[in-house]
Amino acid sequence: MLKKRIIPCLDIKDGRTVKGVNFVQIKDAGDPVELAKKYVEQNADELVFLDIMATLENRSTLVELVKKIAKEINIPFTVGGGIKTKEDAKTIIEAGADKISINSSAVKNPSLIKSIAGEFGCQCVTVAIDTKIVDGEWMVCIGAGTILSDLKAVDWAVEAEKLGAGEILLTSMEHDGTKNGFSIDILEKISSAVNIPVIASGGAGKMEHFKEVFMKTKVGAALAASIFHYGEISVVELKKYLSGNGVPVRLV
Repeated sequence: MLKKRIIPCLDIKDGRTVKGVNFVQIKDAGDPVELAKKYVEQNADELVFLDIMATLENRSTLVELVKKIAKEINIPFTVGGGIKTKEDAKTIIEAGADKISINSSAVKNPSLIKSIAGEFGCQCVTVAIDTKIVDGEWMVCIGAGTILSDLKAVDWAVEAEKLGAGEILLTSMEHDGTKNGFSIDILEKISSAVNIPVIASGGAGKMEHFKEVFMKTKVGAALAASIFHYGEISVVELKKYLSGNGVPVRLV
């Protein structure tokens, strides 16, 4: 059986790690390089770096910071934020990322998924989907959650896979930063609709939330930020708990 992955996420603003609630109320959470090193020591499976202001500020990702982090870690490293072209993806991969994450740019230009996958392989392409319920339907949002698209989340995940996405990073905006648990509903729907790994994001507050999402959906990984950054839960403790509760994880 495939091991379930635990992934700390570094949301970056002005070169610092930050965390908010429902994509707002942003607070400082520490130095990204030091946090990255800490998560390697704690046996994290992967690391995600999201330059959360790159799209809104219409600029490329913080490449020098990506290089600094890549030099300090030896686990898979996904980078997103402001990647609009195949050339942008190439720059980030050359800076040390193992995968790139695209969100708004993929919605605006779906062929970008195919282009990057064709150049670097599907395993290098993560399509991030920010979603919230609108009139009873899970819809896709772009622009760091500020713009509502006309895409249904499940339909877009299926289309992204067809275009060459290697995995889906799904964030429930209603649950983001709330620590009330992952959105089992949409995660179950999307992880059942696609054949690629889905990363659950948004809402982790305690270890039971991770067990629930792995037991009740087909997601391959769960991502969290503030509970790891502020030391509320360590990756090591979480993995021991999950293993003891029948969830297959990598312990060493």
